[in-house]
Amino acid sequence: MQEATGPRRVVVEGVTPEIDGGRFPIKRACGETVVVEADVFADGHDVLGVRLAYRREQDAHWAEAPMEPLGNDRWRASFEVSALGRYRYTVLGWVDHFATWRRDLAKKLEAGQRVPVELLVGARLIQETGRRASGDDRAQLQRWADELGRQDRSDADRSRLALSQDVQQLVARYPDRSGQTTYDRELTVVVDREKARFSTWYELFPRSCSPIPGRHGTFKDCEARLPYVASMGFDVLYLPPIHPIGTTQRKGRNNSPDAGPGDPGSPWAIGAEEGGHTAVHPELGTLEDFRRLVAAAQSHGLEVALDIAFQCSPDHPYVKEHREWFRIRPDGTVQYAENPPKKYQDIYPLDFETAAWQALWQELERVFRFWIAQGVRIFRVDNPHTKPFGLWEWVIGRIQRDHPDTIFLSEAFTRPKVMYRLAKLGFSQSYNYFPWRNTKSELIGYFTELTRTEVREYLRPNLWPNTPDILTEYLQHGGRPAFMSRLVLAATLGASYGIYGPAFELGEHRPREAGSEEYLDSEKYEIKHWAIDRPDSLREFIGRVNRIRRENPALQHDWSLRFHPVDNESLLAYSKQTADGSNLILVVVNLSPHHRHSGWLDVDLEALGLEAERPFQAQDLLTDAYYLWQGSRNYVSLDPHSAPAQIFRLRRRLRTERDFDYFL
Repeated sequence: MQEATGPRRVVVEGVTPEIDGGRFPIKRACGETVVVEADVFADGHDVLGVRLAYRREQDAHWAEAPMEPLGNDRWRASFEVSALGRYRYTVLGWVDHFATWRRDLAKKLEAGQRVPVELLVGARLIQETGRRASGDDRAQLQRWADELGRQDRSDADRSRLALSQDVQQLVARYPDRSGQTTYDRELTVVVDREKARFSTWYELFPRSCSPIPGRHGTFKDCEARLPYVASMGFDVLYLPPIHPIGTTQRKGRNNSPDAGPGDPGSPWAIGAEEGGHTAVHPELGTLEDFRRLVAAAQSHGLEVALDIAFQCSPDHPYVKEHREWFRIRPDGTVQYAENPPKKYQDIYPLDFETAAWQALWQELERVFRFWIAQGVRIFRVDNPHTKPFGLWEWVIGRIQRDHPDTIFLSEAFTRPKVMYRLAKLGFSQSYNYFPWRNTKSELIGYFTELTRTEVREYLRPNLWPNTPDILTEYLQHGGRPAFMSRLVLAATLGASYGIYGPAFELGEHRPREAGSEEYLDSEKYEIKHWAIDRPDSLREFIGRVNRIRRENPALQHDWSLRFHPVDNESLLAYSKQTADGSNLILVVVNLSPHHRHSGWLDVDLEALGLEAERPFQAQDLLTDAYYLWQGSRNYVSLDPHSAPAQIFRLRRRLRTERDFDYFL
């Protein structure tokens, strides 16, 4: 049976953003705005007072913002999040008897009706308001109530007083909320630092940084590589696991089950007699060397991100010290990792269904806290979809409670609902299906889902055209133009993106075998010596694209993404703009790495704040070429072998003075 609600006449429902009935928080970065809408209505025709209430989670008192009507009982307001951590918000509504009376009084006066009784009702309402006020406000309200109740004054004089802005504004400070309805749940916003929203990642293996071919690289060698990475405009240096690597069942070159005497093994086969997840590989250096690398990276504008892979080699100390954390087979051996028919004998997965799961969770939390103590605040988590959802919600929540500047990237190339669940549980950024979205319709459909649906409230995509595990068919066969176009797509469709280098800028495209996305001579199983100064390197091109990202705020957000029609299926056009329209970027990409393609681009001028009758300037930021366009239809032509993409900054024409055009 429904419980009686008494005098509460207002209904509050349909609040957005709200994820799964408030079960999960939405995400924002510092300085961003949360726009809240709700359906708020009551029986009858009374005027409503509607407020958005919000506070930082640790604050006791709520701030409020009036919600404005949008029509059809829909209301909207917003608030800015300015501090890391969590905020709460909800919606309040009540019947505003004074505003209702004031509205009806105005209608009766407009109709020429006499209103002596109505004015006495108003006097009583103002007097009641005064009882809720104090000090000078209380005295002023009582004076107005007395004036309104004086029948020796004309109705016209009293009506002017009743409808004055001064009376309206002071009464509104002290509304009667005795019948207020509060939305039945408080919703949550997780506020991250800006890098969770806008970041540019570069992945490299420290062991391949040695200037001497064949020699195992060190943290000091990696430190020497920092100027190279920084010169391309990256701000996150992501390192695969840096821990000791097991020798038992070590994999050889090209994932061979038989390792040779000089094979270094896979960094993801974590653990040896030197230690496990809180130790560093002795050939890389010491923990002090690592801390020095972190500090040196910061001096170059780079932040070090570490790979956290919760799995063990057969030689990991956990295997001996905590056998209960692993699945034991009937023959007494530990179950190794499998993805039938593939076998990974060099890796033991942890058994998260163990009766000792609490101790296991606490140990994994300790691993994060250990590296935080070494200065790391960004973690790329390997295969989180193969570990319990509950673990991630628990550990991320606890870590971010104490270190709200920590960022977690989910590396889960799995089913959409699983990817989305991980994002809801707390991961700051997420890998996604971008590497395999190549056609125009695929890209438009996927990025519409990521930026125009509820998904955008909790999942921040981090776009990677390649990884050590992913060499797509497009990159295998598209040559240099494919690498250039995929870089532009990643860097401009998404506010956060990354590349695995130097494989990417050097165009590494050879698969282990036909139909495989594994690299031939993969760096996962051997030390590579990269000729980073090769003249055919994309280093300069990457640097220019990243500079464009830094200099154009429109590319530092995802939600303004809008696609524009082009009458050629091989050409993709889209725009981004800042909220105030001061920075407007239009990108056109040739999706074919082999052939020139041309077409007529139909720009949505109204959406971009451009006028059809006035020309506007289009500056190609990749080539510094300038064009003067007018109208919605403009011709574009892209040769993938010279310029597979154009990144235009559009400027509105303001005026013409003599022979000079002025653009904003």
